[in-house]
Amino acid sequence: MKKFNIRKVLDGLTASSSSASPQPGNRENDTIQENLQSEHFQLCKTVRHGFPYQPSAMAFDPVQKILAIGTQSGALRLFGRAGVECYCQHESGSAVIQLQFLINEGALVSALADDSIHLWNLRQKLPAVLHSLKFNRERITFLHLPFQSKWLYVGTERGNIHIVNVESFTLSGYVIMWNKAIELSSKTHPGPVVHISDNPMDEGKLLIGFECGIVVLWDLRTKKADYRYNYDEAIHSVAWHHEGKQFVCSHSDGTLTIWNIRTPAKPAQIITPHGKQPKDGKKPEPCKPILKVEYKTTRAGDPFMVLSGGLSYDTVGRRACLTVMHGKSTAVLEMDYPIVDFLTLCETPYPNDFQEPYAVVILLEKDLVVIDLAQIGYPIFENPYPLTLHESPVTCCEYFADCPAELIPAFYSVGSRQKRQGYSKKEWPVSGGNWGQGTQSYPEIIITGHADGSIKFWDASAIMLQVLYKLKTAKVFEKARSKEDKPSTDIVDEDPFAIQMLSWCPESRMLCVAGVSAHVIIYRFSKQEVTTEVVQLLEVRMPYELNDVDSPEAAGEQTPAVSTPGASSSPQTALPPVQTHPSTSSNSSDGPRDNVPCLKVRCSPLKQSPGYQVDLVVQLLWVSGEPPQQITSLALNSAYGLVVFGNSNGLAVVDYFQKTLLMNVGVQELHGSADPFQRQPRSPRKARQPSGGGGLCDANDGSNAAEDRCKSPTSGSASPCNSDEENKHQNFIDKMKSKSRRFSKTVANDFAKMSRKLSTIPDQKQDSDAKDSSFSRSRSSSVTSLEREAREVISSFHFSETMGRKGEAVAGPSLWVGTSQGNMLVLPLTVPPSSDLRMQQAPAVSFGGAVTRLKGGVLTMATLDSVGAPLLPPYEVWYDPNLPDEREEKDRWKRRRPATPPGGQEGAAETHYIVLCSEKQAEVLVLPSQNSVFKHNITEASFVLRADVVQMPAGSCIACFCANGHIMALSLPSLRPLLDVNYLPLTDMRIARTFCFSNLGQALYLTSPTEIQRMTYSQETCDNLQEMLCELFTPVETPEAPNRGFFKGLFGGGAQSLDREDLFGEVAAGKASRSLAQHIPGPGGMEGMKGAASGVVGELARTRMALDERGQKLGELEERTAAMMASADSFSKHAHDMMLKYKDKKWYQL
Repeated sequence: MKKFNIRKVLDGLTASSSSASPQPGNRENDTIQENLQSEHFQLCKTVRHGFPYQPSAMAFDPVQKILAIGTQSGALRLFGRAGVECYCQHESGSAVIQLQFLINEGALVSALADDSIHLWNLRQKLPAVLHSLKFNRERITFLHLPFQSKWLYVGTERGNIHIVNVESFTLSGYVIMWNKAIELSSKTHPGPVVHISDNPMDEGKLLIGFECGIVVLWDLRTKKADYRYNYDEAIHSVAWHHEGKQFVCSHSDGTLTIWNIRTPAKPAQIITPHGKQPKDGKKPEPCKPILKVEYKTTRAGDPFMVLSGGLSYDTVGRRACLTVMHGKSTAVLEMDYPIVDFLTLCETPYPNDFQEPYAVVILLEKDLVVIDLAQIGYPIFENPYPLTLHESPVTCCEYFADCPAELIPAFYSVGSRQKRQGYSKKEWPVSGGNWGQGTQSYPEIIITGHADGSIKFWDASAIMLQVLYKLKTAKVFEKARSKEDKPSTDIVDEDPFAIQMLSWCPESRMLCVAGVSAHVIIYRFSKQEVTTEVVQLLEVRMPYELNDVDSPEAAGEQTPAVSTPGASSSPQTALPPVQTHPSTSSNSSDGPRDNVPCLKVRCSPLKQSPGYQVDLVVQLLWVSGEPPQQITSLALNSAYGLVVFGNSNGLAVVDYFQKTLLMNVGVQELHGSADPFQRQPRSPRKARQPSGGGGLCDANDGSNAAEDRCKSPTSGSASPCNSDEENKHQNFIDKMKSKSRRFSKTVANDFAKMSRKLSTIPDQKQDSDAKDSSFSRSRSSSVTSLEREAREVISSFHFSETMGRKGEAVAGPSLWVGTSQGNMLVLPLTVPPSSDLRMQQAPAVSFGGAVTRLKGGVLTMATLDSVGAPLLPPYEVWYDPNLPDEREEKDRWKRRRPATPPGGQEGAAETHYIVLCSEKQAEVLVLPSQNSVFKHNITEASFVLRADVVQMPAGSCIACFCANGHIMALSLPSLRPLLDVNYLPLTDMRIARTFCFSNLGQALYLTSPTEIQRMTYSQETCDNLQEMLCELFTPVETPEAPNRGFFKGLFGGGAQSLDREDLFGEVAAGKASRSLAQHIPGPGGMEGMKGAASGVVGELARTRMALDERGQKLGELEERTAAMMASADSFSKHAHDMMLKYKDKKWYQL
């Protein structure tokens, strides 16, 4: 535990900071103890949620009840019962082409597109690769592992079949060559192996399907083909009848051929499930390929034939279908997405018994569906996994750890009423595994905003994920009745209701949402249903600050119109006057669009279900033909009843209690006359480019690069470039407006910002004081100068109960404002002290001026008390707004009183600290003197994407995620580096948009469009992670083999077994060529894994040792038995000799 003396730190500060006179009553000389140390931090991934992105293969263990899904990026996702999930990754990252379980063995074999196969040990909580085998000369196309066998058949593109021992992962010398399998008279190559399976009734007969349409029944003992079956169309899959006398093939022309194994001349039956049967007996019209077929039998009833594909070619635009043929009925089940694979779940793992299918698991490109075969109509099972994360694309994400305990039950109670009906009444069939036994018990909630305007609340406690409640914000607005009536926001081409950011107060349950169409919606939580006759609407006109924009027009023709600082502090501020500059955008012939919002709020009564109910809608308006700028920052405080939001034009403060606008002010007016960094009106500049390069934003240049260069590096909004030709002004403005509208989807602003920052050469390191007092930047080209001289944008807010004014002795409400150019300002608030006064009198907002300036845009702020503990802003305790009037008023007046700030006494002078973090720096100021006491340069070569002040069990810190992939932690208040790990390079804008930290060392980000990756930077959580993770493998008895029956046993009609060891072992088959495949021991093998004793190889080794011991004991028993037999024989011989000796003698002769 280190101690930091503020006096020593103050002595080493810059002259401006050290010369500031100490304020009376400030305890700046106190010693602050910091408990957080580097050993409290460790970075590791915990669990991955959501639907596997780009799935490619699937397998199911019918005994363990575990489902495995492989993806095109080499990932494996394993699912058991609700809450049992596991993620692992192949190192190569190649696509998974096939998966095979070692049924009830706790192991899985995967085949990848790079021609490697891997054995995974699932008996440990974090599955690991035990063995790998890399084929060098042949490409893998198909795998088959018979039930309770250790020999794996591997089919290749050349048409050969190799055999692998899964215990040692070595190749057998036994190889089935394609030229021996097909007829000698065949002059063409049969193509790749597309199917391998053994006869259910005779393990010595192997069915091999080649792509060209040839199927071969191979005798493993005699090493020759028994039968060959030829069909003109290519084969996609093959399935056996359980009696082993028939099999069915699916073909590329949409037909199914059923063959009797002893009549290879022609198929016993040809079926075209979706083909139109001609009346004249001709061949049916060809259909789309049947990609897979499964043939499952039942004891009492007709067999099931399940297939995917095979639709007629005239069904253009029809969705993918799964066809279930049962007896004379054929059911066609339409799917929402293309089918990747499907599996029929059966009661028995034995292929030679009646299968008794009960469900079909269908893996779609973006969903997982399980249908119930036992109920009429084939209803689907209710999916318990959080696979609906991507139902609409995720646009923003927030993570809240250690929430109030009553939140999750409250959300569950209102969310349970939203569940769909019509599901199967049976339990989810994938029911294997066990939950972890972790001790982490605090509630965690994840909130995701989506492109369709929906918001989902998820229970993320104990490293699980379950949807609690879904809110649809689009219900507030009018629905489009036709394509022509669709919202035309001129800000986004599609998804006008997309969620851009949100602010949530867990204690009061107040929710504030900002959308891409420049709208803000404020919600209250209620457990009562209510019908709102009229939705409360507040329209805000935030005009352009023309002096802060480069424009082709003369500066003298522009008249800025912003509200004055004096008027802004009054409760009912008049809206600013309309701008007088001419407009170039119009939606009608009457003139430019003005004073209209982007979306139309519904006029009809709104029925609001229990849950979040709209309280107020705030919309930004068009100003003289210019669309409103998208909102860049948002904050809510339930104790004050205030919502504040900002963009590139300025900020607005809204009182949602009284539904009034308290402040609407531009960025320049925020600084006022006390602006230490004076902004002079910029005149138009001439755009000079090298010869042949054209203008920077030439009207004829339609490239995306030109659009990006003309955008602000912080906000991404379009900023017109200059041209020296007067007659091109109008064309240029029109061009830029169209580009801006085309480019501003939900993530366009973020992408423009990050892509430019990642490609921009970092500034030369300069003296911090000179940097803070000057706007001078390197202008190596006109491009960089345009990027650097961008409009200042409001980037962050922070409500606090602290000393807002310099030298103020008593803490009070204040709003701290950060901008994209690193400026930090404060707005002191005056809030009525009691609830009754608050409903009659609105808060007042005043100007406190600039406080400091940092490098880069301000990302986050927080307040600490005199001992360095977080000083959380006051909040209102939740109440139900739809309770009866008497109780409602009583509760509201009682609960709305702001909490007294911790660590202080009323009337006593208090020392607070304000923590600031920007894209480049972190700084701590002491209040009320506003002196800088600590400053730390986080990064020079990169920039911070996300920063949060978080609470750990031992204290608080700043957690940062940089664009170069580093995750850092800085102590508070001394800003000591505690953690710096190169974790995740920024490969996708999705990561930058969704990465967020939470308290107690938790964090998450969207690792793919469909998956959330959770991680921890807490040493304590890492230590407990093994206990918290679920178990995939559980000891289960293997079902008994089917009874052969008396007559089958008597006449040999039952299943015939095969001693594969005699055929494929090294003694009989010899060794395989070393150049064919390379064996690679996995990191989870016996050599490099502590827990390998519990793995498959360990089990096999222990079994072998036990067998050796048993054999030794049996040998000893056999020797003892032989000795006893010899002794018995000797005794018998002696007895016989005695009998012969005394046989004829009389008794008196003895």
